[in-house]
Amino acid sequence: MKVSAQDIRTVASLSRLRISDEEAPDVTAQLEKFLTYVENLQAIDTTDIEPTTYALPIQNVFRADEVKPSLARDLALSNAPLAEDGYFKVPRVLEV
Repeated sequence: MKVSAQDIRTVASLSRLRISDEEAPDVTAQLEKFLTYVENLQAIDTTDIEPTTYALPIQNVFRADEVKPSLARDLALSNAPLAEDGYFKVPRVLEV
């Protein structure tokens, strides 16, 4: 699949990456190679293959929940950079 310079700039912008003019040809070649690989995968006939979530058969092993003693609150908060009223305090990340 052919990738244009504009495609590279768009993908770089969406990915928050800075790609120099010197790097652009290498990145273009790598992206074209990857997209060709994806096209090859899409060409494979999978009509008789059952969809799976995992490549290997796995089974979840459940156990009953048991209440056990845990780390004391004061001890857990003792290493925290900030604590307030028995809770971890973190810097605000959303403006209200």
